[in-house]
Amino acid sequence: MLGGDEFISSPPRKTVRFGGTLTDVLLKYQKGETTDFELLKHQLLDPEIKDAQIINWLQEFRASVAYLTKDFEQLVSILLKLPWLSRSQDVVEEYLGFLGNLVSAQTVYLRSCLRMIASHFVPPRVTIREEDVYISDSDDDEESLSGNFNTCHRALQTIAKYVPSTPQFLMPILVENFPFINKSERTLECYVHNLLRITVYLPTLRLEILELIVEKLLKIDVSAPRQDIEDAEETAKNSDIKEKTTEEGLFDMEEDEETKENKDTFSRSDVMAHPLAERLDILMNILFSYIKDICHVDGKLDVNNTKDLYRDLVTVFDKLILPTHASCHVQYFMFHICSFKLGFAEAFLDYLWKKLQNPNNPVVIRQTAGSYIGSFLARANFIPIATVKACMDLLVNWLHIYIDNQDVGTKAYCDVVLHGPFYSTCQAVFYALIFRHKQLLDGNLRKGLAYLQNLNFERIVMCQLNPLKICLPSIVNLFAAITRKYQLVFCYTIIERNNRQFLPVIRSSSGGDSVQTCTNPLDSFFPFDPYILKRSKKTIDPIYQIWEELSTEDLQELKKPFKKCTTEDEDDDFLKGETPQNDGLVGIAPNSYDSNILSPASSVGSPSETYVQRHL
Repeated sequence: MLGGDEFISSPPRKTVRFGGTLTDVLLKYQKGETTDFELLKHQLLDPEIKDAQIINWLQEFRASVAYLTKDFEQLVSILLKLPWLSRSQDVVEEYLGFLGNLVSAQTVYLRSCLRMIASHFVPPRVTIREEDVYISDSDDDEESLSGNFNTCHRALQTIAKYVPSTPQFLMPILVENFPFINKSERTLECYVHNLLRITVYLPTLRLEILELIVEKLLKIDVSAPRQDIEDAEETAKNSDIKEKTTEEGLFDMEEDEETKENKDTFSRSDVMAHPLAERLDILMNILFSYIKDICHVDGKLDVNNTKDLYRDLVTVFDKLILPTHASCHVQYFMFHICSFKLGFAEAFLDYLWKKLQNPNNPVVIRQTAGSYIGSFLARANFIPIATVKACMDLLVNWLHIYIDNQDVGTKAYCDVVLHGPFYSTCQAVFYALIFRHKQLLDGNLRKGLAYLQNLNFERIVMCQLNPLKICLPSIVNLFAAITRKYQLVFCYTIIERNNRQFLPVIRSSSGGDSVQTCTNPLDSFFPFDPYILKRSKKTIDPIYQIWEELSTEDLQELKKPFKKCTTEDEDDDFLKGETPQNDGLVGIAPNSYDSNILSPASSVGSPSETYVQRHL
């Protein structure tokens, strides 16, 4: 009989072997003697198998991996299904050693091992019994889940150490195991988090993993249009108000219960009412956090890390985001990384500019690049006015050259099919001017006006291509008001003429004629329209330029023509408030969608009807 200390220090007693060692069992099986082999499988499949037994078996398997050829695929499959993550740390360590030995000696099992690890990147499913009904749910114990994920990444690193080709075999498995978008938020959150974690120790996979994640996010994004999200939020808000009104006065809640209810209300305030928007919000928050963590070391920006990540992200943007029409939120990962340093914002603008002006690119890509430039210049509050001017100079100069080339051709007429990139660039310039005109005129009014006059908007507006007819009415009206105020160009005569001509008659399928006007012939959208996902919005808000409603006085002020000042009275006009102050832009937001078009409309920052239909 062993004493207490002797028992603890002694090795665990080995299980009875069936006909000798594990090697003997495997060799017998190859000769056709299967009895001991079947008993071995039965013991490994026993749900009540003890940790000590597992450790003993794993030690013998490690010593016999040379015999575990493809003939024993079924046995290895049983070993890979062992619930090793829920066992003691000794079992975990032994199992990690076994995986390393197995893949180094028998690479035929590499895929099986990788599939096993990837299957643990989401919370395990457990069966819960409630009133004789079995319900499958996620086992979401935060502490054990985090430990299990850490162990899985250790296992993956162990395998990658023994098999250098692991990344190329791993990526298809990660794609295959990605949860469907209708899975729970927690399942998607865990899987995406673990994918991003892999990029830290397998950097060669980063680009492919980012592509995979963004592709899945895009599917969610386009399945949850802005209008649907806003409608769901409005419905939820009205429901909460109704519920609160119904319950009011029915009970005298005690103070501690009131406090609890307030806490519950606060925790619910960040939850999106739209289920897909809720998933997207959580995943975008993870992506933003990942970008920040990779780019910052000890709280300081690491330029080299940021450069490498920027290259990967712009590659993903080029492949997936730019060709996707009307995504609402996913593209903000570029907005986020560009805010870290001006050089990245300028590099992004340069990338978009090259896409826009290259005639070899598809027209739709060129037009979308124009939309991104205009929206980025308008909404990114971290872009200084000097960069805005440089971009405006490039865009306007290109427009003038385009007009010059059309003057000698036979296509100098208004046609969105022929001149789509031209109209998209015009709209980008108009949009940027609407948001940035006060900053362009700030400080030195005379120099600001001289700069705007040198852009020669009059030639662009008056050309035969007639951009005011194609651009969004909300953009055109605001641009006309601003340029009229500062006497840069008078657009209203052209707008009136376009309005008279802009009444096509369309034959209705139900009989009779129906008069419809297409107010968005470019199929325009502004990719950096307001971000409305509640959690991840907190990352975007500090770097985002909002657009505030105009007061009645501001509307009247825009209608007044601007009085040009001489050198002598410039200072006086400055004191009178003629020079716009750089204290935030105030006005009516030109939204991507007019109320009459078929695309989903957004109420965020839309021009009021009274302003759009101003007296000309």
